[in-house]
Amino acid sequence: MNVLVTGGAGFIGSHVSERLVALGNQVQVLDNLSTGKRENLPPSELLNFQEGDIRDQELVAECCDQADAVIHLAAVASVQASVDDPAGTHQSNFDGTLNLLEACRKSDVKRFLYACSAAIYGDTEVLPVKEETALNPLTPYAVDKLSGEYYLGYYSRQYGLNTSSFRFFNIYGPRQDPSSPYSGVISIMADRLLSGREMTIFGDGKQTRDFVYVGDLADLLVESLARTDMSGSIMNVGTGKQTSLLDLKSALESVSGKTLKVSFDDPRKGDIKFSCAAVTRLVTCFGKVPTTPIKEGLRELLG
Repeated sequence: MNVLVTGGAGFIGSHVSERLVALGNQVQVLDNLSTGKRENLPPSELLNFQEGDIRDQELVAECCDQADAVIHLAAVASVQASVDDPAGTHQSNFDGTLNLLEACRKSDVKRFLYACSAAIYGDTEVLPVKEETALNPLTPYAVDKLSGEYYLGYYSRQYGLNTSSFRFFNIYGPRQDPSSPYSGVISIMADRLLSGREMTIFGDGKQTRDFVYVGDLADLLVESLARTDMSGSIMNVGTGKQTSLLDLKSALESVSGKTLKVSFDDPRKGDIKFSCAAVTRLVTCFGKVPTTPIKEGLRELLG
Protein backbone atom coordinates (compact mmCIF):
# COMPACT_ATOMS: atom_id res chain seq x y z
CA MET A 1 0.00 0.00 0.00
CA ASN A 2 1.18 3.53 -0.76
CA VAL A 3 0.35 5.67 2.26
CA LEU A 4 0.63 9.46 2.53
CA VAL A 5 1.31 10.56 6.10
CA THR A 6 0.87 14.30 6.60
CA GLY A 7 2.93 15.56 9.52
CA GLY A 8 4.83 12.31 9.17
CA ALA A 9 8.11 13.70 10.56
CA GLY A 10 6.44 14.88 13.75
CA PHE A 11 5.94 13.27 17.12
CA ILE A 12 3.02 10.97 16.27
CA GLY A 13 3.62 10.88 12.53
CA SER A 14 7.15 9.54 12.79
CA HIS A 15 6.00 6.58 14.89
CA VAL A 16 3.26 5.86 12.35
CA SER A 17 5.69 6.17 9.43
CA GLU A 18 8.17 3.88 11.14
CA ARG A 19 5.57 1.15 11.64
CA LEU A 20 4.28 1.43 8.08
CA VAL A 21 7.78 1.03 6.65
CA ALA A 22 8.49 -1.93 8.95
CA LEU A 23 5.43 -3.66 7.47
CA GLY A 24 6.65 -3.10 3.91
CA ASN A 25 4.40 -0.24 2.87
CA GLN A 26 5.51 2.55 0.55
CA VAL A 27 5.30 5.74 2.62
CA GLN A 28 5.13 9.35 1.49
CA VAL A 29 5.75 11.87 4.26
CA LEU A 30 4.54 15.43 3.75
CA ASP A 31 5.75 17.76 6.48
CA ASN A 32 6.67 21.46 6.62
CA LEU A 33 9.10 20.77 9.51
CA SER A 34 7.55 23.49 11.66
CA THR A 35 7.65 20.98 14.52
CA GLY A 36 8.72 17.78 12.78
CA LYS A 37 12.32 16.67 12.25
CA ARG A 38 13.92 14.73 9.42
CA GLU A 39 15.94 12.72 11.93
CA ASN A 40 12.70 11.31 13.37
CA LEU A 41 12.23 9.26 10.19
CA PRO A 42 13.76 5.83 9.57
CA PRO A 43 16.21 5.55 6.67
CA SER A 44 14.48 3.36 4.09
CA GLU A 45 14.04 3.05 0.34
CA LEU A 46 10.33 2.63 1.10
CA LEU A 47 10.05 6.15 2.51
CA ASN A 48 9.93 9.32 0.45
CA PHE A 49 10.08 12.65 2.28
CA GLN A 50 8.55 15.79 0.82
CA GLU A 51 9.06 19.07 2.64
CA GLY A 52 5.94 21.11 2.08
CA ASP A 53 2.70 22.42 3.51
CA ILE A 54 -0.83 21.02 3.38
CA ARG A 55 -2.02 24.55 2.54
CA ASP A 56 -0.33 24.13 -0.87
CA GLN A 57 -3.16 22.76 -3.03
CA GLU A 58 -0.95 21.80 -5.97
CA LEU A 59 1.51 19.90 -3.80
CA VAL A 60 -1.26 18.14 -1.88
CA ALA A 61 -2.89 17.07 -5.14
CA GLU A 62 0.44 15.70 -6.39
CA CYS A 63 0.97 13.67 -3.21
CA CYS A 64 -2.58 12.30 -3.13
CA ASP A 65 -2.37 11.28 -6.77
CA GLN A 66 0.19 8.62 -5.78
CA ALA A 67 -1.55 7.45 -2.61
CA ASP A 68 -3.87 4.56 -1.82
CA ALA A 69 -4.53 5.95 1.65
CA VAL A 70 -3.93 9.07 3.73
CA ILE A 71 -3.23 9.39 7.44
CA HIS A 72 -3.76 13.07 8.17
CA LEU A 73 -1.79 14.15 11.24
CA ALA A 74 -0.43 17.54 10.14
CA ALA A 75 -1.78 20.39 12.27
CA VAL A 76 -0.90 23.27 14.52
CA ALA A 77 -1.47 20.98 17.48
CA SER A 78 -1.67 23.59 20.21
CA VAL A 79 -4.75 24.98 21.88
CA GLN A 80 -2.83 28.03 23.10
CA ALA A 81 -1.34 28.74 19.66
CA SER A 82 -4.84 28.78 18.19
CA VAL A 83 -5.97 31.25 20.85
CA ASP A 84 -3.00 33.46 20.03
CA ASP A 85 -3.44 33.21 16.24
CA PRO A 86 -6.90 31.93 15.20
CA ALA A 87 -6.56 32.88 11.54
CA GLY A 88 -3.15 31.29 11.07
CA THR A 89 -4.08 28.02 12.75
CA HIS A 90 -7.36 27.90 10.80
CA GLN A 91 -5.43 27.92 7.52
CA SER A 92 -3.47 24.86 8.58
CA ASN A 93 -6.03 22.95 10.60
CA PHE A 94 -9.14 23.54 8.51
CA ASP A 95 -8.09 24.70 5.03
CA GLY A 96 -5.33 22.09 4.93
CA THR A 97 -7.77 19.32 5.81
CA LEU A 98 -10.22 20.42 3.12
CA ASN A 99 -7.39 20.56 0.57
CA LEU A 100 -6.56 16.93 1.38
CA LEU A 101 -10.15 15.71 1.21
CA GLU A 102 -10.71 17.37 -2.13
CA ALA A 103 -7.45 15.96 -3.51
CA CYS A 104 -8.44 12.49 -2.27
CA ARG A 105 -11.78 12.79 -4.05
CA LYS A 106 -10.17 13.74 -7.33
CA SER A 107 -7.46 11.07 -7.07
CA ASP A 108 -9.81 8.29 -5.94
CA VAL A 109 -7.88 7.64 -2.71
CA LYS A 110 -9.45 4.67 -0.92
CA ARG A 111 -8.89 5.40 2.78
CA PHE A 112 -8.61 8.58 4.88
CA LEU A 113 -7.73 8.59 8.60
CA TYR A 114 -8.09 11.87 10.48
CA ALA A 115 -6.56 13.04 13.74
CA CYS A 116 -9.36 14.77 15.59
CA SER A 117 -9.16 15.79 19.26
CA ALA A 118 -10.88 15.41 22.60
CA ALA A 119 -10.78 19.22 22.72
CA ILE A 120 -14.03 19.25 20.74
CA TYR A 121 -15.92 18.13 23.86
CA GLY A 122 -14.99 21.23 25.81
CA ASP A 123 -15.11 21.34 29.59
CA THR A 124 -17.82 18.74 30.07
CA GLU A 125 -18.87 17.55 33.53
CA VAL A 126 -19.97 14.17 32.16
CA LEU A 127 -17.21 11.58 32.46
CA PRO A 128 -16.14 9.42 30.82
CA VAL A 129 -16.77 11.38 27.63
CA LYS A 130 -18.77 9.43 25.07
CA GLU A 131 -18.76 10.13 21.35
CA GLU A 132 -22.45 11.03 21.71
CA THR A 133 -21.68 13.66 24.37
CA ALA A 134 -22.75 17.17 23.38
CA LEU A 135 -19.88 18.91 21.60
CA ASN A 136 -18.69 22.23 22.97
CA PRO A 137 -15.45 23.38 21.30
CA LEU A 138 -14.05 26.25 23.36
CA THR A 139 -11.03 27.28 21.27
CA PRO A 140 -10.21 27.90 17.61
CA TYR A 141 -8.19 24.67 17.59
CA ALA A 142 -11.21 22.67 18.74
CA VAL A 143 -13.56 24.44 16.33
CA ASP A 144 -11.28 23.66 13.38
CA LYS A 145 -10.85 20.03 14.39
CA LEU A 146 -14.59 19.54 14.70
CA SER A 147 -15.22 21.30 11.39
CA GLY A 148 -12.75 18.96 9.72
CA GLU A 149 -14.58 15.98 11.17
CA TYR A 150 -17.87 17.28 9.78
CA TYR A 151 -16.26 17.53 6.35
CA LEU A 152 -15.07 13.94 6.63
CA GLY A 153 -18.68 12.93 7.13
CA TYR A 154 -19.70 14.89 4.05
CA TYR A 155 -17.01 13.35 1.83
CA SER A 156 -17.89 9.90 3.13
CA ARG A 157 -21.60 10.30 2.37
CA GLN A 158 -21.30 12.29 -0.85
CA TYR A 159 -18.29 10.69 -2.52
CA GLY A 160 -17.89 7.31 -0.82
CA LEU A 161 -14.48 8.14 0.67
CA ASN A 162 -13.74 5.55 3.36
CA THR A 163 -13.06 7.90 6.29
CA SER A 164 -12.42 7.43 9.99
CA SER A 165 -12.04 10.18 12.56
CA PHE A 166 -10.11 9.41 15.74
CA ARG A 167 -10.62 11.76 18.66
CA PHE A 168 -7.21 11.66 20.33
CA PHE A 169 -6.99 12.23 24.04
CA ASN A 170 -3.53 13.06 25.48
CA ILE A 171 -0.79 11.32 23.52
CA TYR A 172 2.71 11.06 24.97
CA GLY A 173 5.99 9.29 24.36
CA PRO A 174 9.44 9.58 22.75
CA ARG A 175 10.08 12.36 20.19
CA GLN A 176 7.58 14.77 21.72
CA ASP A 177 9.46 18.06 21.71
CA PRO A 178 9.59 19.68 25.16
CA SER A 179 11.20 22.89 23.88
CA SER A 180 7.86 24.46 22.96
CA PRO A 181 5.85 26.02 25.81
CA TYR A 182 2.79 24.53 24.07
CA SER A 183 4.12 20.97 24.07
CA GLY A 184 2.39 18.07 25.85
CA VAL A 185 2.51 18.29 29.62
CA ILE A 186 4.32 14.96 29.99
CA SER A 187 7.21 15.90 27.71
CA ILE A 188 7.63 19.25 29.46
CA MET A 189 7.43 17.63 32.89
CA ALA A 190 10.01 14.98 31.93
CA ASP A 191 12.35 17.62 30.50
CA ARG A 192 12.16 19.71 33.68
CA LEU A 193 12.73 16.63 35.82
CA LEU A 194 15.84 15.53 33.93
CA SER A 195 17.30 19.03 33.72
CA GLY A 196 16.58 19.89 37.36
CA ARG A 197 14.52 22.92 36.40
CA GLU A 198 11.26 23.96 37.98
CA MET A 199 7.95 22.99 36.33
CA THR A 200 5.03 25.41 36.26
CA ILE A 201 1.63 23.76 36.67
CA PHE A 202 -1.24 25.93 35.48
CA GLY A 203 -4.03 25.35 37.98
CA ASP A 204 -3.99 23.23 41.13
CA GLY A 205 -2.55 20.08 39.57
CA LYS A 206 -5.73 18.12 40.26
CA GLN A 207 -6.85 18.43 36.64
CA THR A 208 -6.95 15.06 34.92
CA ARG A 209 -6.12 13.72 31.48
CA ASP A 210 -6.43 10.38 29.72
CA PHE A 211 -2.85 9.65 28.64
CA VAL A 212 -2.21 7.33 25.67
CA TYR A 213 1.23 6.00 24.77
CA VAL A 214 2.18 6.96 21.22
CA GLY A 215 3.20 3.43 20.24
CA ASP A 216 -0.29 2.15 21.04
CA LEU A 217 -1.83 4.91 18.93
CA ALA A 218 0.49 4.21 15.98
CA ASP A 219 -0.41 0.52 16.06
CA LEU A 220 -4.11 1.35 16.07
CA LEU A 221 -3.86 3.72 13.10
CA VAL A 222 -1.82 1.28 11.04
CA GLU A 223 -4.28 -1.51 11.81
CA SER A 224 -7.14 0.77 10.74
CA LEU A 225 -5.77 1.31 7.23
CA ALA A 226 -6.91 -2.00 5.84
CA ARG A 227 -10.36 -1.87 7.40
CA THR A 228 -13.22 -1.68 4.91
CA ASP A 229 -15.97 -1.73 7.57
CA MET A 230 -15.23 1.63 9.22
CA SER A 231 -16.34 4.18 6.64
CA GLY A 232 -17.72 7.28 8.35
CA SER A 233 -16.65 6.02 11.78
CA ILE A 234 -15.87 8.32 14.69
CA MET A 235 -14.26 7.11 17.91
CA ASN A 236 -12.33 8.19 20.95
CA VAL A 237 -8.75 7.05 21.39
CA GLY A 238 -8.08 6.85 25.11
CA THR A 239 -7.52 4.35 27.88
CA GLY A 240 -10.67 5.09 29.89
CA LYS A 241 -8.49 6.07 32.88
CA GLN A 242 -7.88 9.48 34.46
CA THR A 243 -4.48 10.61 35.71
CA SER A 244 -4.07 13.93 37.52
CA LEU A 245 -1.01 16.08 36.97
CA LEU A 246 -0.02 15.53 40.58
CA ASP A 247 -0.29 11.76 40.08
CA LEU A 248 1.75 12.12 36.91
CA LYS A 249 4.43 13.99 38.85
CA SER A 250 4.57 11.15 41.38
CA ALA A 251 4.81 8.50 38.65
CA LEU A 252 7.68 10.33 36.95
CA GLU A 253 9.52 10.68 40.24
CA SER A 254 8.99 6.97 40.97
CA VAL A 255 10.31 5.87 37.57
CA SER A 256 13.29 8.23 37.53
CA GLY A 257 14.26 8.34 41.20
CA LYS A 258 14.43 12.12 40.92
CA THR A 259 12.35 14.91 42.47
CA LEU A 260 10.50 17.39 40.30
CA LYS A 261 10.32 20.95 41.58
CA VAL A 262 6.97 22.59 40.80
CA SER A 263 5.29 25.96 41.12
CA PHE A 264 1.66 26.80 40.46
CA ASP A 265 0.11 29.53 38.33
CA ASP A 266 -3.39 30.52 37.22
CA PRO A 267 -5.16 28.14 34.83
CA ARG A 268 -4.69 28.98 31.15
CA LYS A 269 -7.65 30.19 29.15
CA GLY A 270 -9.25 27.35 27.20
CA ASP A 271 -7.73 24.57 29.33
CA ILE A 272 -10.09 21.77 30.35
CA LYS A 273 -10.29 20.68 33.99
CA PHE A 274 -11.10 16.97 33.69
CA SER A 275 -10.83 14.60 30.75
CA CYS A 276 -11.38 10.88 30.31
CA ALA A 277 -12.48 8.87 27.28
CA ALA A 278 -15.33 6.41 27.04
CA VAL A 279 -13.82 3.56 25.03
CA THR A 280 -16.81 1.35 24.17
CA ARG A 281 -16.58 2.06 20.43
CA LEU A 282 -12.83 1.43 20.46
CA VAL A 283 -13.29 -1.94 22.18
CA THR A 284 -16.16 -2.90 19.88
CA CYS A 285 -14.11 -2.09 16.80
CA PHE A 286 -10.66 -3.35 17.81
CA GLY A 287 -11.34 -5.61 20.78
CA LYS A 288 -8.91 -3.65 22.94
CA VAL A 289 -7.82 -0.29 24.30
CA PRO A 290 -4.27 1.14 24.47
CA THR A 291 -2.59 -1.09 27.03
CA THR A 292 0.82 0.42 27.84
CA PRO A 293 0.79 1.31 31.57
CA ILE A 294 1.68 4.92 32.34
CA LYS A 295 4.89 4.01 34.20
CA GLU A 296 6.09 1.80 31.35
CA GLY A 297 5.39 4.56 28.86
CA LEU A 298 7.25 7.06 31.03
CA ARG A 299 10.27 4.72 31.15
CA GLU A 300 10.32 4.65 27.35
CA LEU A 301 10.07 8.43 27.24
CA LEU A 302 12.89 8.93 29.73
CA GLY A 303 15.04 6.44 27.83
